[in-house]
Amino acid sequence: MRTASRVRVTTGLVAASVTALMLTGCSFEEASCAGGEYPVMTVGATGSACVANDEEPPKGYVRYPEGKVPKVVDDKWDVYWRTHTVDESGKIIEVPGD
Repeated sequence: MRTASRVRVTTGLVAASVTALMLTGCSFEEASCAGGEYPVMTVGATGSACVANDEEPPKGYVRYPEGKVPKVVDDKWDVYWRTHTVDESGKIIEVPGD
């Protein structure tokens, strides 16, 4: 009897915790970069990386165009940049399919 009671209490606590997270706006989305970093993209390809906020992008990488920066994995811009990139002049281009 005691074990069943503990299971019910534990289940109730888990359910309450998940509900609290949902109500406060917390999510389980994975950020594109860690705190203190920003995402950059590969010029001419679909690669990406994260760079410390106080550093410039390394050679071959650029900042994402303003307003088109992926924030979390699988968000609108993360998905978009899987098939698009920028060329050496900064123009957005579609990446040829395999």
